[in-house]
Amino acid sequence: MKPASRPPLTVLAALLVLAVAAVCAAFAPWLVPGATEQDLMTGLTGPGPGHPLGTDDLGRDVLELLVAGARTAVPGALAVALGSMILGNLIGLPAGYFGGWADTLAMRWADLMFSLPALLVAIVVAGVLGGGYGLAILVLVVLFAPTDARVVRGAVLEQRHRPYVEAALLKSLPAWRIMIRIIWPNIAPVALATVFLNFAFALVSLSSLSFLGLGVPAGSPDWGRTLADNRAQLVANPWAVIAPGLAIIVTAAALNLVGDWLQERVDRRGRTR
Repeated sequence: MKPASRPPLTVLAALLVLAVAAVCAAFAPWLVPGATEQDLMTGLTGPGPGHPLGTDDLGRDVLELLVAGARTAVPGALAVALGSMILGNLIGLPAGYFGGWADTLAMRWADLMFSLPALLVAIVVAGVLGGGYGLAILVLVVLFAPTDARVVRGAVLEQRHRPYVEAALLKSLPAWRIMIRIIWPNIAPVALATVFLNFAFALVSLSSLSFLGLGVPAGSPDWGRTLADNRAQLVANPWAVIAPGLAIIVTAAALNLVGDWLQERVDRRGRTR
C-alpha cells in the first residue's frame, strides 16, 4: 500500500496561518484585554516602540485591534460555513437520494440562488433590515447553502447505487437512516472540503459588510470595520489600513489552499477506489 503523501510546504504554511487566526479568535480577550481602550493623548502615530504597527486616530494600538478583530471575523465566517453546510446537506441529501420532484425542486432553487449576486443581495437585505452581525451571518448562510447542496447531491448520486446502499435497502432500513448513517459518512470528506472554501468566501463577505457599516457596530474590533475606520489615515499611518487588509487576504488565501488540498485528496482517493 502506497503511503499517503505529505502536504506541501504551502499547505503547511496555510495551516500555520489558520492556527494563528484560531488562537487569536479564541484567546483575544486574554491576549489583548485593552484593545478597544482609547488614548487620546497618544492619538495617531506610526510604528514605534510599544506600538509595532502604530495607533489609530483614537490612540488604539493597531496590532491589538488586529488580534481582537479575529474574535468576530473568524467565528462569524466559520458560522456561515458550518451553517451553509448543514442547510446544504439537508437539501442535497434527499435531492440526490430520492431524485424526482425533490431533486428538481432543490436544483431549481439552487439555480435561482446562483443567479443572484450574493454579496449585493446581502448588502440590500442587511441595509433594508438595519444591518447587524447576526443578520449578516444568516443571510450569507442562505446564499452559500446552494453550493453545498449541489456538491452533496452530486456525491449522493454517485453513491446511491453502490452495493452497500443496496444491501441497506434489502434490510428495509428507513430512508433517513440510510442517508444519514450510511451514505453521509462516505461523502463527508467532500462536504468538509467545501466548508473551507465557503469559510474563505464568508470571511471576505462578512468583512465587506462590516466595511460598509452593515456588520459589526461602529468601533468594534473587526478586520473589515478597522479597515473602514482607518482608511482616512492611509498617509499618516499606512499600517492601520494595510494590516487588517492583509489579515483578510492572507487568511482567506490560507483557507482556499487548505480547501483545494483537501479536495484534491478526496478526488485522488475516489479515483483509486
